Amino acid sequence: MASYINPRVLTLTLATILGISAAHAQAPAASPAGGNKVGIVSIQDAIANTNEGKKELEALQQKFSPRQAALQSQNDDLENLKKQLQAQGDKLSDEERNNRVRAATDKQKTLQRNYEDFQGEVQAAEQEILNRLGKKMLDVLEKYARDNGYAVVMDVSNPQTPVLYANPGTNITKPLIEAYNVASGVAAPPAKPASTPTRPSDAAATRPPAGTTTPKKP
Repeated sequence: MASYINPRVLTLTLATILGISAAHAQAPAASPAGGNKVGIVSIQDAIANTNEGKKELEALQQKFSPRQAALQSQNDDLENLKKQLQAQGDKLSDEERNNRVRAATDKQKTLQRNYEDFQGEVQAAEQEILNRLGKKMLDVLEKYARDNGYAVVMDVSNPQTPVLYANPGTNITKPLIEAYNVASGVAAPPAKPASTPTRPSDAAATRPPAGTTTPKKP
């Protein structure tokens, strides 16, 4: 089953830790004498693509996959009910048609409630993992900056970052991931078979299953 957690699409769940990391990481580091380099880093990518981050998110996916499958089954049942109603509507009595419409409406509401509960639990679990790993990442970032002569490191995960241009050579995301892996001692997760489904798009990770209509707020 395709994963609903995309390491590159964690802006909302990382909001808290990014606020901390941006302020922390942009402070001038106690760099070696003469250290005046400026670097950029995508903290979102760095956290999610460490060996530890990949394992944690994979475990989270496995934990919630049965719930996701159940929601998809509910959605399929609802879609079948809608198709039957559309195909047979003219042949049904008013009472039968009204009963089916009521049943579809009730299923729609139940599905939406279940999905919102599911989404909230997933985001809370993601946030706990990312906050925990984010604190470790900041320690690694500080040491890396000091050891490599960086006076300032700016986080470019947030689209509101003031960085309008940066030379690719100033991006330390990859070496920071490598430094974290060394510090954590966590081995890389096993490579997935080539037949493993690809991850869904950004939109699929943040909306109900296909065909589900989100109720309008009053």
